[in-house]
Amino acid sequence: MSTADRWLLPDGIDEILPPQAAKLEQLRRDLLDLYRVWGYEQVFPPLVEYLESLLTGAGNDLALQTFKLTDQLTGRLMGVRADMTTQVARIDAHTLKREGVTRLCYAGHVLHAKPDNLMASRSLIQIGAEIYGHDGIASDIEVIGLMLETLSVGGCQQIHLDLGHVAIYRALVAEAGLSQDQEDQLFEIFQRKAVSELDQFLAEKVHSKNLIAMLRGLITLAGDHSVLSDAGELLKNAPDAVQSALRDLRNISAVLLQQHRDVNLYFDLGELRGYHYHTGPVFSAYVPGMGQAIANGGRYDHIGEVFGRARPATGFSTDLAQLVQRVAHQPAGNRVFAPYSNDASLQQAIQSSRAAGNIVVQALDEGQTARASGCDQQLVLSGSVWTAVAVSES
Repeated sequence: MSTADRWLLPDGIDEILPPQAAKLEQLRRDLLDLYRVWGYEQVFPPLVEYLESLLTGAGNDLALQTFKLTDQLTGRLMGVRADMTTQVARIDAHTLKREGVTRLCYAGHVLHAKPDNLMASRSLIQIGAEIYGHDGIASDIEVIGLMLETLSVGGCQQIHLDLGHVAIYRALVAEAGLSQDQEDQLFEIFQRKAVSELDQFLAEKVHSKNLIAMLRGLITLAGDHSVLSDAGELLKNAPDAVQSALRDLRNISAVLLQQHRDVNLYFDLGELRGYHYHTGPVFSAYVPGMGQAIANGGRYDHIGEVFGRARPATGFSTDLAQLVQRVAHQPAGNRVFAPYSNDASLQQAIQSSRAAGNIVVQALDEGQTARASGCDQQLVLSGSVWTAVAVSES
C-alpha cells in the first residue's frame, strides 16, 4: 500500500468533521430530549452480538447486510449490528420483561455490509423509537407523529408520507394457497411491480378469477386518498383481515390529516418493504431532493416471541447523518480567547464564561493569539476585572 493510499477509508465508510460533527451531536441531543418528553426511555444496545440473537426474527435482508466475525473467546460467530430494532425488541422481551406498554428509544452507529445504493453510506447513525405492548392503531399513530416531529426538528419541509399495510398482501396470498417457492416468486414480482409478469404468474398459478382481479389490482393501488375508496371497491370480497387492514388505514389517515395538515399523504397498498419483518401498517417519509426515504417504520407484532415473549410492537428509525444535512447552520455561540496566565482571577473569569455557555479557549503559551485560535472575543484585564471584548480586525 502506497503512502497516499494508507489514509483512504473503505468505500461507504465516512468520518464526520467539525463543524458538521457539532451540528450532528446537537441534533442527537435535541431528538433524544424530544423522545424523553414523549415518555420514551433510552437504551444502548451492544455494537456486536452473537448471530443467533442479532438476526433472530429479522429476515434474510438483514442477514445479508450484517458483517460477520468470529469471537476469539468462544469461537462463535458474531455480527456487527446493521439495525438496532431487533436488538431493542430483545431488550424489551427478554431483558426488561415489563408488562403493559413500554416506550424505548436509541441512537448509535450501525454498519452495513453493502450500501443501499451507489451513493449511500455503509456507516449510519441510526436513531429511532419503538412502542411495545400495544396492538391498536393508537400506537401506530403515535410513532408516526413522533417520526414527523423528528423530521421537523431535523429541518425537513414538504414531507411526503407513504402509507401501506402488508397484511393486505399477506391475506390475499394466503387465500391463493401458493407453495413457498411460488410465494417467493410472487413477492419478487410485486417488489419490481412487473405488471406483465404478474399477469402471467396469476394466470398460471391462481385459479380464482376474483382473487386474480384483487392481486392484479393491488399492484396498481397507489396514489392519493382516493386509493382507499378504490381499494374498498376492488377488495370488497376479500378476507376479513383485508377489511380490517383497510379500516386501519382509513382511521390512521383521518387522524394524520387532522393533526398534520402540512404533510402530503400517499398510499401504496402494494408496498412490501420489510414484508418478511413487518405485520401491519408500514410508513416511509420522503423529502424533496432525496430519492430514498429519509425515515421508515411500521408494525412488527410477535417479534418478541423468538425471545420467549410475544409482544406487539411498532416504531420508526432514521439516519442522523442524512437528517443533519437538512439542519440550517447553527451559530456556535461566543468563542472567547483567554491569554496564557495562571492568574487566579483569570481562571475564575474563564470558569464563569464557560458556565454562561461560551466557548473559552485559553492560550497554551504566550505566542498564541485570539485570531489564530478562531475567537471573536478575548478576555482583557480592565483594572482588576477580566472583561470579554471583541477581537479587533487588525
